[in-house]
Amino acid sequence: MIHDLVAKFVDQELMPMEAAVLEREVRGEHLHLLPEEEAVLFKKCKELGLWALDAPEEFGGANLPAVPLVAINEELGRTVTPFTFPPDSPNLHMLMAIATPEQREKYLLPYAEGTAKSAIAISEPNAGGDPTGMITRAEKDGDQWVINGRKIWVSRVPYADFTIVMARVGSGKRHEGITAFIVDKGTPGFEILREIPMLAGHRTYELVFENCRIPASNILGEVGSGFAPMQLRLNIRRLQIGAWCLGMSRRALEMMAEHAKQRVTFGALLADRQAIQWWIADATIKMHACRLMVQEAARKQDAGEDIRTEASMIKVYATEMASEIIDHAMQTFGAMGVTKELPLHLMAQRTRVMRVYEGPSEVHRMSLARRYLKSIK
Repeated sequence: MIHDLVAKFVDQELMPMEAAVLEREVRGEHLHLLPEEEAVLFKKCKELGLWALDAPEEFGGANLPAVPLVAINEELGRTVTPFTFPPDSPNLHMLMAIATPEQREKYLLPYAEGTAKSAIAISEPNAGGDPTGMITRAEKDGDQWVINGRKIWVSRVPYADFTIVMARVGSGKRHEGITAFIVDKGTPGFEILREIPMLAGHRTYELVFENCRIPASNILGEVGSGFAPMQLRLNIRRLQIGAWCLGMSRRALEMMAEHAKQRVTFGALLADRQAIQWWIADATIKMHACRLMVQEAARKQDAGEDIRTEASMIKVYATEMASEIIDHAMQTFGAMGVTKELPLHLMAQRTRVMRVYEGPSEVHRMSLARRYLKSIK
């Protein structure tokens, strides 16, 4: 029932907004929704019960498991209107896992209720695909922590009420010392250095921390134990990426098939051309395989199992699958496929970015190979 409800929400509320989104992209504007547009959608979400879907019931959430959530995110992936049901899941799950009772009251509750927004700062100019190379440091000074360093590729910072900042405590290497801190918006020493325009009209930001002082109560979890909850957060996002890629692939395939059944070239429908037929066949095969991968990983996550391997597989397979299917759809449309009048170019740019963030494909392949080789006795 909720799957059907979300599908109707996408069709009736989000799809009609695509024309305005595409116009903004042509003008080079940021693709986030305007406050008044977001307010209308949020009101509709609350009326329909599409709010805090995976938040705890104690905070007014529906506490949905991962299996229905991936189906919901697949539906959201069908549209280029930039919208997700609040709050954004990855940071929610990180807070749920390690926040203290006081932090749950101050940060998790308003976040789950949708009255607060958050960001997370992990990557650094010289530590992107390998976050264990981070050099941003935090030192204890009385009843405060002092953070110094730089972060980059951080999303949503200007709109975030608080940012989860990953920093190293002590002089350890690799995972040692990595710790999570909550930094409130407007904290002295926390500055946005620059805005970085990205593909698909998105923006990320470079941040500087110069003697940024936060209270000791804002340490999130235990000192030196931040890597595991950060990994949990990344796994949540990677499942979302797999589902979003399925949604984009569905949309692209439907557009390609509809056009192929109408377009005549050299006296025959494109749908009768073997090249087009094979693209369609390959797309359906790969989407079926990807959906099984995502659903199985979601099932294992709900069972409390470690899904790092599955999350890496999904991140690689889903993004490359969607890139190929969208590219074939653009080729089927010919010149129209590479205009900015159709949503295909935004989906193509979005999947291209996905092959880099949350871990580049090459890093995931390296990790997968290492795990497999280690398992061979």
